[in-house]
Amino acid sequence: MDLDKAREFVRGNHRAVLLTRHADGRPQLSPVTTGIDDDGHIVISTRETAAKTRNARRDPQVAVCVFTDGFFGDWIQIEGTAEIVGLPEAMEPLVDYYRRISGEHPDWDDYRAVMERDRRVIMKITPTRAGPDLHG
Repeated sequence: MDLDKAREFVRGNHRAVLLTRHADGRPQLSPVTTGIDDDGHIVISTRETAAKTRNARRDPQVAVCVFTDGFFGDWIQIEGTAEIVGLPEAMEPLVDYYRRISGEHPDWDDYRAVMERDRRVIMKITPTRAGPDLHG
């Protein structure tokens, strides 16, 4: 599947499951909300202390399965390389992430305070492959 087509799917569908790997190779699957930034990265908000964050820092090769809100129906798998951006650099990307998925927040000062309290980070995934190309 063309990566631009995959990005377009993510722009309209934000439910996903992220795959990272534990140090011993076991899979770590996490339900997440995804978006696309201006540079075409798949973006995910997570916590500094989350297993997915630790795993992606150690092994940045990740995959995400994105599907519609109805769950059954269209879906795509995107593989790529993750980069973790921590605070304070992550604050404006976190604001952008929220706006792209949910619109305007009623209290941006409160939102920023929560991001700091929760030690939020942005995971930016550079897509390298997407599919499926065939449906069975």
